[in-house]
Amino acid sequence: MTELTHPLATVPRDELVARAESDPLRPRFHFVSPAGWLNDPNGVAQWDGIYHLFYQYNPEGAFHHRIQWGHATSTDLVTWTDRPVALEPSPGPDADGCWSGVLVNDAGTPTLVYSGRLGERELPCVAVGSPDLSSWTKAPENPVIAAPPAGVDITAYRDHCVWREGNKWRQLVGSGVRGRGGTAFLYESADLRSWDYVGPLFIGDASQGNPAGTDWTGTMWECVDLFRAGTGTLGTEPADGSPDVLVFSAWNDGDTHHPLYWTGRYSGDSFEPAALHRLDYGGRYFYAPQSFLDDAGRRIMFGWLQEGRTDAAMVEAGWSGVMSLPRITTLAEDGTLRFAPVPELEELRGTHTRLTGRDLAAPLDTGVRGNQLDLELDIHLAPGAMLRLGVLGSGDGAEDTVIEVSRPEGTAGDTEGTLRLDRTRSSLDSSVDVEDRSGPIPMPKGRVHLRVLVDRSAVEVFASGKPLTARVYPTRGGGHVTLSTAGTVRLNAFDAWTMADISGGGRTLFP
Repeated sequence: MTELTHPLATVPRDELVARAESDPLRPRFHFVSPAGWLNDPNGVAQWDGIYHLFYQYNPEGAFHHRIQWGHATSTDLVTWTDRPVALEPSPGPDADGCWSGVLVNDAGTPTLVYSGRLGERELPCVAVGSPDLSSWTKAPENPVIAAPPAGVDITAYRDHCVWREGNKWRQLVGSGVRGRGGTAFLYESADLRSWDYVGPLFIGDASQGNPAGTDWTGTMWECVDLFRAGTGTLGTEPADGSPDVLVFSAWNDGDTHHPLYWTGRYSGDSFEPAALHRLDYGGRYFYAPQSFLDDAGRRIMFGWLQEGRTDAAMVEAGWSGVMSLPRITTLAEDGTLRFAPVPELEELRGTHTRLTGRDLAAPLDTGVRGNQLDLELDIHLAPGAMLRLGVLGSGDGAEDTVIEVSRPEGTAGDTEGTLRLDRTRSSLDSSVDVEDRSGPIPMPKGRVHLRVLVDRSAVEVFASGKPLTARVYPTRGGGHVTLSTAGTVRLNAFDAWTMADISGGGRTLFP
């Protein structure tokens, strides 16, 4: 649960809804709450064939004040139906908020493990659901862990990862050890109600690296997620050597930084890290991710797309926060994670534009127009070359959001290139964030597969399996798509589709 503050509570609820529905920057094929505040995905799962997305929510927009769990369901991960709020604060350990958590299957009983907030304390709580997951009863034992580990000076303590291992439940609670770094505390239970503290799974080192850097691990780990990347299950020896993955979001003194993950081996009561990796090159724009295995055995991940505009702009818009598109997580050949949008999203594709293969020289207007688009490109770059794909352009050069893919000089075989999102001209509004976002991508023999999903103010880029997610705020309403290059670039394939809305106006705002 990401701790921030927000002023939307000063606006009446009906007015928030009206503002949200009319905002031209509000995404239309990403999931967004009907109005108000949305942040961390919670309890993401498939239950009896239905996908469930719970999320941190306040319909009146006030974060850090009686936050609750919103709820939506889907049969296809594409179109979502709003459901009544799942959890609301009540007198007791969650009186000041029902914070982030997970959904587990307790011998057929749907059970939520979440952080209840009371004053400045966040402690693990449990709620049991009806068979259709529409109503929830909080356990009388709450909080099920009475306090953080004794004798440890912690920076914070919240968010959960829970799994079944043999005849025991195991749980990680995100935290940090003051003066050392972020950590995840490990617990064990037979019944999800009585937990024994085992110890820290692994403690990071906040003294390493630059707090402004892209791989700094923070003083606290939010939204920890532990899973086996390939075949097998946690706690077993993988036949194929598949690594275990520990995902976390680096936090420091109220500031959200970025999601990272360690690959390594979880064994016994500890995690032995092998390598640290960036989860998404957009930094805080893909934050607090949570993943699950669906019935088809796919590991699907959601994240929270934070805003990059001012509080005043969010109040004017009537809403804040976007849920990422669901992405499939797989293991790449080099032992890192690879990501791709779920193929079900192709159901939203509409008008199709295809360009024939060609060498790119002069700037090219593709003829594609729109602010809800799905673009796929296969390209080959010569050493020292760069492709620039412009989206959401105003047509006169005043506004343009540019995805850059570049290959270094002097490389003939397999190499590593760079993906960059240039937002310096994405908006004429000087108050929005335009900080540089970039990262390395695999580029075997100069080839790259590029997938770009544009949804008004949300942009998700996948370059040969490496994601970069961000927010942009064009003021001109432009939708020009252009291509330009430096050096020799071959466009092997270019396909573009307009994307349909996933819901119309007038969505119910459940109290």
